[in-house]
Amino acid sequence: MSNLVTGEAVVLGLQTAKLPSRALAIVIDLLVEFAALLVFTLALSIALIGLDGAALAATMIGLTVFFLVAVPVMVETLTRGRSLGKAALGLRVVRTDGGPVRFRHSLVRGLVGFFEMIVLTGAPAVITSAVHSDGKRLGDIFAGTVVVRERTPGAGGSASPLPPVHPHLLQAMGHELVAMDLSAVPEPLWLAIRQLLGRIRQLDPAVMLRMSTRLAEDLSDRIGHPIAPGLHPAAYLGAVLTERQRREWTRAQEQLWTGRAAFTPPAAAQVPAPRPASGPFPAPVPTGPVGGRPARVLGLPAQQPAPVAPAPPAAPPVPAQPAVPAAPPAPSFDKPAADTGFAPPA
Repeated sequence: MSNLVTGEAVVLGLQTAKLPSRALAIVIDLLVEFAALLVFTLALSIALIGLDGAALAATMIGLTVFFLVAVPVMVETLTRGRSLGKAALGLRVVRTDGGPVRFRHSLVRGLVGFFEMIVLTGAPAVITSAVHSDGKRLGDIFAGTVVVRERTPGAGGSASPLPPVHPHLLQAMGHELVAMDLSAVPEPLWLAIRQLLGRIRQLDPAVMLRMSTRLAEDLSDRIGHPIAPGLHPAAYLGAVLTERQRREWTRAQEQLWTGRAAFTPPAAAQVPAPRPASGPFPAPVPTGPVGGRPARVLGLPAQQPAPVAPAPPAAPPVPAQPAVPAAPPAPSFDKPAADTGFAPPA
């Protein structure tokens, strides 16, 4: 058993692979690689029969490096540490902190493995794996990786690792979960609980029980709610984690609806009602529904307000005429003239 520690200081306790299972996985991988190398070598020998010896030797070296170094590195990188032999035996290559391997880890393992297993016929790998406590070979030591078991012998993939829980116990616990105060639980503890529940099928039952018991005790001390008798610690962790996720979901929904209620769309622009026309023009006839039915349905044409006639243009100003002196009044013979000393003849 390996005490792998993650970046959050969580001991995983994964079961490491020992020499027999690792040797069988390597044999399966090498058989597949050499078979592919032989097939491609024969095909190129027939296709490139006219090449000289130096070109053919360079081609053989290139094919050997490709199938024995490049192909294993690419396969382990793309499958996150699972080659064909490891997948057949339920093994996986992981980092020493429990995380998935990257390209640099696979490259170091592939280069060192080529020399210790192909060039040196596997003697350094066998000796190192037999002596090391975690069964590591030289490639694992230089790359900082370890081979672990993904499934334990006799553990079915669909079988639940937790014992069944009585429904009344879950119902009683559900009422208590609503009243729990989860604010005192730090985020690293929630992260450790999620990691344990996510890998619960990959752990040995004894290791899983020990780790879940330790996390459940820490959680119960922080929230002040003891573990119910007869309840598995992992089930207790799952129930409390589910309640926390439910509260987060409810809080998110409330914030969403609160934001929608606080948003008030701008009021539509108010269109002033048309003023009735004055003068000889009739008032506009409304175009709305007539008798509960639209005007267009009744076959009536939609009437528009009568246009207002434009005002006639103003007359140009008339220029002022010069003043004409008044004519002297005509003499009147009905009345005698003024006394001037002259008498008209009779």
